[in-house]
Amino acid sequence: MTEQTFVLGTRQSQLALWQANFIGRLLEEQHPGFQYSLEKIITTGDRNLDQPLPEIGGKGLFTQELETALRASAIDFVVHSLKDLPLEDAAGLVIAAIPARENARDVLISRNNWTLDTLPHGARVGTSSLRRGAQLLHARPDLELLPLRGNIDTRIRKALDGVYDAIILAAAGVYRLGLQRHIRQELPMEVMLPAPGQGALAVQCRAGDKHMRQLLSAIDNPETRQAVTAERAFLKALGGGCSAPVAAYGFIQGGILHLTGLVAAVDGHKIIQVRGSCAASGNEASSLGQQLAQQVLDKGARNLLQPGTQNETVGR
Repeated sequence: MTEQTFVLGTRQSQLALWQANFIGRLLEEQHPGFQYSLEKIITTGDRNLDQPLPEIGGKGLFTQELETALRASAIDFVVHSLKDLPLEDAAGLVIAAIPARENARDVLISRNNWTLDTLPHGARVGTSSLRRGAQLLHARPDLELLPLRGNIDTRIRKALDGVYDAIILAAAGVYRLGLQRHIRQELPMEVMLPAPGQGALAVQCRAGDKHMRQLLSAIDNPETRQAVTAERAFLKALGGGCSAPVAAYGFIQGGILHLTGLVAAVDGHKIIQVRGSCAASGNEASSLGQQLAQQVLDKGARNLLQPGTQNETVGR
């Protein structure tokens, strides 16, 4: 390929930089001669690291400024954590690649080596995610949930220093930064179903940039794309917002896409879970997500999704 250095937009956090360089290296492996430089951009979410996410908005907090730079051709492509991306397609932009997914589970990090089962009665657990909080309270109604913000290493330090008895984080970020030595427990899917798209990266570029789209297509993983398409379709069919504890996880086995979806009450007193499957080939992933969304609505999830009853924003 001709000599050209492509500008890759990224947030400034340690995890965002890891993810950007990871994608850059994948592209270097696929395209000999490929070169990239990083353009660090501060997002709204980054400016408010001490403020609870519900107070500053929903999806788009960590992506808007990056997308604006992309549209202005200040950068050529950008890497997002897929679960940060709004469900609606961004005007003029396209997700050109979704590489193979990292571990999609959530993990518990605690002092005194406590697990979810052995945490003391009334233990203080840090999470700003309604999804995590609802499922935690379903399993352990006695827990006290406290807001948790900051970069991953900051959050881990707060747990180890005793500010919290335990915290819940996405496994993907912990593994990517090589901090897995701090993990006390990888929470099973039966206890803690992940957020739609958790553990996956989305590489975005301008829809009209055919050359960039072609380069990025080499690192797209069709199985991961199918799974997260189903998960995000489930969330979108429930209203598309982030104002209720919603979880979904899809995986492909033996040519079959399996999807589990969940809607919960914020206090964990009620959880509605559904499962379904379809052929992994073709374009059935979105339909599967929509079908399962209708199933949870039929089972009473509409009451849990009513405005005013679930008025917080899902955190990271």
